[in-house]
Amino acid sequence: MAYIAGEDRNQIILFPEAVDDYIATDNPVRVVEAFVNSLDMQELGFQRAEPNKTGRPSYDPRDLLKLYLYGYLNRIRSSRRLESEAGRNLELYWLLKKLKPDFKTIADFRKDNTKALKEVFKQFVLLCKNWGLYGKEIIAVDGSKFRASNSKRNNFSQKKIQRHLKYIDEKINGYLNELDSNDQEEADIHVPNAEEIQKRIEELKSRKEKYKSMQHQMEETGATEISITDPDARLMSVNNNGVEVSYNVQTAVDQKHKLIVDSEVINNPADQGQLSNIAKQAKDVLEVDEIKVLADKGYYSTTDLIECETNHLETYVPKPRSTGNIANPDFQSDKFQYDQEQDVYRCPAGQILYPSRIREVNGVKYQDYKNYRSCKECPLKDQCTKAKRGRSISRNLAQPLLDEIEQRTRGNRKLYIQRQMIVEHPFGTVKRIWGYNHFLTRGLVSVNTENKLHLLAYNLRRVISIMGVEEMVRRLAPA
Repeated sequence: MAYIAGEDRNQIILFPEAVDDYIATDNPVRVVEAFVNSLDMQELGFQRAEPNKTGRPSYDPRDLLKLYLYGYLNRIRSSRRLESEAGRNLELYWLLKKLKPDFKTIADFRKDNTKALKEVFKQFVLLCKNWGLYGKEIIAVDGSKFRASNSKRNNFSQKKIQRHLKYIDEKINGYLNELDSNDQEEADIHVPNAEEIQKRIEELKSRKEKYKSMQHQMEETGATEISITDPDARLMSVNNNGVEVSYNVQTAVDQKHKLIVDSEVINNPADQGQLSNIAKQAKDVLEVDEIKVLADKGYYSTTDLIECETNHLETYVPKPRSTGNIANPDFQSDKFQYDQEQDVYRCPAGQILYPSRIREVNGVKYQDYKNYRSCKECPLKDQCTKAKRGRSISRNLAQPLLDEIEQRTRGNRKLYIQRQMIVEHPFGTVKRIWGYNHFLTRGLVSVNTENKLHLLAYNLRRVISIMGVEEMVRRLAPA
């Protein structure tokens, strides 16, 4: 039996007369075309939004934006691959009307239009809002680490620099001792002569100067580390994969359709302290007076939670268990009962701790409670505290509000469980399915722009799934 056979390449056939006939009406590339054509490129701030009156014509920024959006929707990010696809891909043949920009033009477009590209992300969010795709009631916030374009080898801490300097000094001393030695081994192997040894010493001294310069820069700026390839990137823990030089991508996602509302890339590895900033931005984008915010315990910060509540952000954030340096769980701080009427604490041994001084730490005011006399005579003191004078408890003056948040979170378990389903959908799609787990560009400004292209592609793909291509094209068509 014969195999399934293809057709003769030399056979003459009749192609459709229009390239448009090859692009189905439900092809997502038509959404890219319609969306970009709906934008006011000059208002968004794109360079060369108006054609040059003299000189060599430039590419229309619309065409280059279409190329990028198509690329990110189809897992093609590098400028060289985009150049290659523009010359062989039928969908791009249609989208760009046979244009084939070179990789440098493509790369420069992203580099020269960082601010405008972020505005494109905002414009699509605005469209989704106008189409009623955001619920505007609940958002989930989370952070995820994306590897930077900087290897661990090119990241240095003070400790790592000291280790390199020590090694270099030992090598230089070894070479100097070799120069001073008159006892050369007579062996078949090559023994470096004085000129070769001096050359190696000079190379080591040059490396030493480089490390010394980095050390001085860190001392001047107060930085704890320095990255050579991407100076803005930092060493961060990446799930169970150890540490990588990375960025922390903070994202707010709306509950209704798991669409991204806003996102920001930071080089702080910790999520703590970031909640109010990203949540306020999302609330402003959605133009609502109040909204529910779900986040994991990594975001728990008393200052940040108070800031959220002040700005009508109803937070649902579990409180991490605080163990401190108390070995016996029966004497953890949560075992001390507060009496609101008397304004005192009762310890597990039944003693009363009375209010003393009020102190301020990082802008937060605390009331201290203690009873050192009773502590001194207490037979359980060694199980409760290692402090010589006795145990004290600090109470945040905003504790009633923090207690309300804790009770609210515990009492709405079903609501809080939704957090993972809401916010991890975008990260799962972008990082694990599309493979966008690292950045190609360098520096916070460029990386933030690249992140917005990642997430714009996610939102586009999500809305295509919700509404369909033809409905989106119909809505995007000029009135």
